Amino acid sequence: MNGFYKKIKFFAPFITFLAVILFYVKKIVVLKYYPPVCNFVFFLIFFLSCFSKETIIQKIAKVTDGTLTDKVRKYTRNLTYIWVIFIFLNFLISLTTVFMSDEIWMIYNGFLSYVLTGFLFMVEYVIRIALKKRNLL
Repeated sequence: MNGFYKKIKFFAPFITFLAVILFYVKKIVVLKYYPPVCNFVFFLIFFLSCFSKETIIQKIAKVTDGTLTDKVRKYTRNLTYIWVIFIFLNFLISLTTVFMSDEIWMIYNGFLSYVLTGFLFMVEYVIRIALKKRNLL
């Protein structure tokens, strides 16, 4: 199974590039569903991890930082909830843009969704640094 994930990880950029080229050249409307499908898959991964002992963000934190304190576990679990909500809203908006003009679809799915995701990363990072400075994490 591990080899399967390595193959997907290797081919994912090529598949994405091919999908973008096909959409641009052939105007294949089905490819407009690519962002909502990706968002939904990420939503499922994050959402389903909320029901396990460790959320996906806790697993990532554990790999990068080693063992986690109880405060960090609580923080990362709550952070997972925030990402679940964000990704679900991103999914809904990207699905809505499928039925709008190509320009609106491209602006949101090719630019704005990335800006919003980066903004959430940045805000969370600033909060995490502030909490660490105050020894709350």
